[in-house]
Parts: sequence; C-alpha cells; structure tokens
Amino acid sequence: MPGLFDRLDKEIKEKQKEGGITPLDLAKLPPSLRKIMRLMLREMQMSYPRICEVMDAMPENDRLTRDELDSALSSLSEQFWLIRIGEKEKAIYKVNLRRKAGSALMAGIWSSLNEKLKKPSTDSK
Repeated sequence: MPGLFDRLDKEIKEKQKEGGITPLDLAKLPPSLRKIMRLMLREMQMSYPRICEVMDAMPENDRLTRDELDSALSSLSEQFWLIRIGEKEKAIYKVNLRRKAGSALMAGIWSSLNEKLKKPSTDSK
C-alpha cells in the first residue's frame, strides 16, 4: 500500500516531466518573476514563509508586496518554472530544471551513412 511519501514522490516526478526551465529562459522573464527565480535558484527549494522572510529582507525598492509575490509564485507554478507542493502558508516551492535533451543529429548522420554504405554501388559497372 503506497504511503504519503510515495504519493508525494510520484507527484513531484510527474510535475518535473511537464516542463521546466533552462538558464537562457531567465532572461525572457519579467523583472518580478526573474527576481523570484534568481532567489529560488540559490536555494533550489524554499517554503512560502522562508520566501516571504527573504523578500522582506530585500531593499525596499526590490521587494514585492504579498499580493505581487503570491501572484508571481502562482504564475511561475502554472508555467512549470516552480513545482509547488502543498497550499498557502504550508507550500514548498522547488525549482523545476529541464533535463538537457540529447541531440538526434549525430544518430541521423550515422544511420544515413550506414544506409549509403549498404547500397550496392551502380557506378562501378
């Protein structure tokens, strides 16, 4: 019988498959979202109270209001930049990094060459 840990682990793994970020994607984010992602990349995982604590410690012109922070965290979670586990004050946010996809180019080149080598040459007659 699967327990709570197994269920949460499965949920995290499923959400990680849904997308994620690459470092180049950060440049495309609006400033408020980029600020949160830079903060999250330092820790990789933070609870909502900890995010609020760090945000409150920022210089006043860099801080987000709670509504702005909540909206930004919600937006980042919907876009799969962050994985949210739990709700409201008990939520834990985790950075969702994409795995780098392997290149299919090299396999295509080698299979093409193999096919050409297997064909009998008609030029030698």
